Amino acid sequence: MGLLPKAVGPCCLRRRASVNPAALRGVRGVVLDTDGVITDSARVHAEAWKRVFDTYLAEHPPERPEERRPFDVREDYLRYVDGKSRLDGAASFLVSRGLRRPAEAVQAVAADKERLFAEQLRKGGIDAYPGTVRLLHALRDGGIPLAAASASRHARELLLRAGVLPLFDALVDGSEAARLELAGKPDPALFLEAARRLGVPAADAAVVEDALAGVEAGRRGGFGVVIGVDRSATSGTREALLRHGADVVVDDLDELLAESGGP
Repeated sequence: MGLLPKAVGPCCLRRRASVNPAALRGVRGVVLDTDGVITDSARVHAEAWKRVFDTYLAEHPPERPEERRPFDVREDYLRYVDGKSRLDGAASFLVSRGLRRPAEAVQAVAADKERLFAEQLRKGGIDAYPGTVRLLHALRDGGIPLAAASASRHARELLLRAGVLPLFDALVDGSEAARLELAGKPDPALFLEAARRLGVPAADAAVVEDALAGVEAGRRGGFGVVIGVDRSATSGTREALLRHGADVVVDDLDELLAESGGP
């Protein structure tokens, strides 16, 4: 049922590597989404959404039989909730199934999902992708500032638990987005705020995202490079990321590295 392969943890053996200039030529700063890009938490988000939505569909079945099918942790997650705030994601999926619910119902669904995700987070087992960790170190070695940006209020905790929070110069998470009243993706406000904190114009920065709404936000924000990450490694997802604004799509961020040998 999991959406993504499980990460191995941040303490993987580091080989010396440099950033591939063909992929990030001229970039002066990099903004990365958290879930599914830095940490393997997207699979946990997807599974929490599935439990909540499947229960809701059973209790409030749509009129059309074809809209009663269970939540799909690949297609539905990517299309309707990935990269969005809980409220936006809940509303988007319910509308897709013909369920236009009042705000109270949407808030209840989002709250149930938050509870399930928080329970799983307390159990641990969410790590950083080794390829991402290697890229982060290579970027820092090259003097390129890094920011993490996420609609999730758990982003700081996730990065801290995964052992990679010290690698970032700035973090804009869901709590900061709410405080600043930043619009959710595909609006670029979250990414633009992260680039501002790095002191780098969007045109000179890269965005790294696995969500359709996220790559679209990067494109709308005028970022110089938008990199899509397709952990599912399927042609359909790759094509969708390109359609929504990615300049290039990789299966893992290791692909943005150029090996330089050594232990």
